[in-house]
Amino acid sequence: MSKILYLHGFASCGEGNKSTELKRYFGEAYTLSPDLPFSPLEAIKYIEALIENHNIECVVGSSLGGFYASYIAEKYALKAILLNPSTEPWETLSSYVGWQKRFCDDTLFEFKNEYLDALKLLQKTPLRGEYLVLLQSEDEVLDYTKAQSLYNKHKIIVEYGGNHRFENIDAYMSMIEKFKNK
Repeated sequence: MSKILYLHGFASCGEGNKSTELKRYFGEAYTLSPDLPFSPLEAIKYIEALIENHNIECVVGSSLGGFYASYIAEKYALKAILLNPSTEPWETLSSYVGWQKRFCDDTLFEFKNEYLDALKLLQKTPLRGEYLVLLQSEDEVLDYTKAQSLYNKHKIIVEYGGNHRFENIDAYMSMIEKFKNK
């Protein structure tokens, strides 16, 4: 059976609510959820190595992880499930340049200005990948209509309410499975 790769958001970790739900539903052996490097270019290299060394057929990404998942889906023509994806992280993360703490374990890291330029270089138009985009209208971090516009030729579900963390991902597992297996 092929594996799912879960990509977390900015300053987050691979082990969180969404990865736990994915592992519970698809099985721990079939779900990879690494802690990504803070540098966007290092993160992409790391993700590409995982794609090349594991039987990955589907990528799930949340927020910044959704942006990375879109890049990977385009490069490798993969299926991607995007949860409240970031569409312009070079803009939304500009106020985070400097020292930050990871939400999951308080690890300190420096988010450098050059990372914003790197993110801009990673932008791709969603053409080759196959996308299921899950949005929540009450996302307090990102404007869901930007993702709705960018991925308008793909399957989009907008749940009215919710938040940036997409807390009720468990309610979408059968839909994710159906999309992954089609």
